[in-house]
Amino acid sequence: MAPERPRLPQAHDAQLELWMARLLRLAERVGRCGEVPVAAVLLDQHLRCIGWGSNGRHRRDDPLGHAELQALQQGARLLGDWRFNHCTLVVTLEPCPMCAGALIQARVGRVVFAASDPKRGALGGCLDLAADPSAHHHLEVRSGVLGQQASDQLAQWFRQRRGSKPSWRQT
Repeated sequence: MAPERPRLPQAHDAQLELWMARLLRLAERVGRCGEVPVAAVLLDQHLRCIGWGSNGRHRRDDPLGHAELQALQQGARLLGDWRFNHCTLVVTLEPCPMCAGALIQARVGRVVFAASDPKRGALGGCLDLAADPSAHHHLEVRSGVLGQQASDQLAQWFRQRRGSKPSWRQT
């Protein structure tokens, strides 16, 4: 029997779009520092920020320097707990397998992301860890909030950085 999903308050689209717009501005600044422009925020049940992060693998020489992990770490310090059943993580790009696994382990209630990543995304892109029968926690996933803007931002960053084609798409 699958575990019951936590009951989360309905997030209003306008609030999620405001948070995503903030994250896209932060991601743009991160991109200018040479990092892949990804930013995340962890919100409590009242949609207040309890943790945030941006990619920092290169700047901090940190293989775990993903935006989602930073947000989780800050949230855990603030709440004094590692469980986030009633929280929402908002992020500009679909989480990778490492981050999706961490979100499941942290029992995050909801994940909202902008741009899908069919090559590396692990919440519906190339795989869906949240839907895997082995997952002990099932989180709500929503994609496409300001997805086109996030996809365009990432595509522009990669064109400037590498001249390569993007691997994600707007959903």
